Amino acid sequence: MADPRFFAAAGPFTLGQLAEIAGASLSAGADVDRVIHDVAPLDTAADGQISFLDNRRYLDSFSASLAGACVLAKAHADRAPAGMALLFSEAPYLAFAKIARAFYPTPAVSAGIAATATVAASAKLAPGCRIDPGAVIGPGAQIGARCHIGPNAVIGDGVTMGEDCVVGAGASISHSLIGARAYIYAGARIGQDGFGFASGPNGHLRIPQLGRVIIGNDVEIGANSTIDRGAGPDTVIGDGCMIDNLVQIGHNVQMGRGCVIVSQVGISGSTKLGDYVVIGGQTGLAGHLNIGSGVRIAAKSGVHSNIPAGLEMAGIPAVPVREWRRQIARMVRMGKAKPAPDALGGRIDAAGDKVE
Repeated sequence: MADPRFFAAAGPFTLGQLAEIAGASLSAGADVDRVIHDVAPLDTAADGQISFLDNRRYLDSFSASLAGACVLAKAHADRAPAGMALLFSEAPYLAFAKIARAFYPTPAVSAGIAATATVAASAKLAPGCRIDPGAVIGPGAQIGARCHIGPNAVIGDGVTMGEDCVVGAGASISHSLIGARAYIYAGARIGQDGFGFASGPNGHLRIPQLGRVIIGNDVEIGANSTIDRGAGPDTVIGDGCMIDNLVQIGHNVQMGRGCVIVSQVGISGSTKLGDYVVIGGQTGLAGHLNIGSGVRIAAKSGVHSNIPAGLEMAGIPAVPVREWRRQIARMVRMGKAKPAPDALGGRIDAAGDKVE
C-alpha cells in the first residue's frame, strides 16, 4: 500500500468496475461485486489488492502471490493461485496503469498565490492556478487554467503555457511556448542559450541564440533535464514525448510525436527525430542527423549517421542490432581462440599480440 502521508487513494472499486476501467475481461466465475481497495506489487499484495503480471520472469512470484486479483495475459492463467480473480488483457501493463490511475488520480490543483511568490503585473494567470512560495513569473508570461508552479520555479518573460501544466520545484523556463498538460519536473532547465559560438584566433565568440523552445501537449520533461532554445530555428518537442531525467537536448533539435528519451541521453544540435523514436539511456547523437520514425536505439549507443525509419540500432558506432550482435559474437570468439604460431616460433593471440 502506498504511504498515505504522500499518496491519497481513491476507491474502493469492484472487480467489475476495474475490468471496465482497464478494458479487460474477467475470468470465469469471478465475482464482479468483489471489492478491491488498492494496487500492490505481486510479492507484497494482500487479498483486497490488485497486481499485474507482464513479464515471464515473475511467474513464480505470481504463483505465490496473495493478491486478491491480477491483470495478466490469458496464456499465464494456469499459473494463478487458487482464489485469485483474473483480469485478462493483451496489454497487462497498460491495463494495470489505467487501474492504478483510477486509484491514484492526479490531485486537483488547490488554487492560490503564495505571499512570497512574485508575479509580474503584466503576467496573465487563468483561473485556478497555484503559485507556490518563492516562484517567479515574469512580465508578459501567460499561464493556462489550473497550472501548478512549484516552489522557487522561474517562468521567464513572455513564456506561454497551456492549461493543467505542472512545473516542479526550482525549474526554470524561458523563451518557450508550452502546450497543455505538460509535466516539467524539479530542476529542469528549458530555453537557455544553445551551445553556439564561432571560433577564431582570439578565442570563441558566442552567437546569439534567437529561437525558442516549442513544446506540444502532454509532454513530460524529467528532473534536471535541459532543453536549449534554437539558434534561429526553434527547438521543437512534439506532442506526447516522454523525456527522462538528466537528458540534454541541444538547440534546433526537432522531435516528432510520442518519442521516448531515457536518462542521460544527449542529442546534439539540429538533429531531427521522427515520430515514436525510442532512445536508450546514455546514448549520444551527433548533430545535424535525421532519425526516422519508429527507430529504436539501444542504451549506451553512439549515433554518428542518419537512420532510416523503423530500424533497431545498437553499439558505438550504432549499427543495426543484428550486425551489433554479430560483432559481439565475433569478439567473444576471438577472446576464446587459441593462440596461433607466428613465423619465428612464437605465438600470436586472437588480439594480434605476441605471446612469449
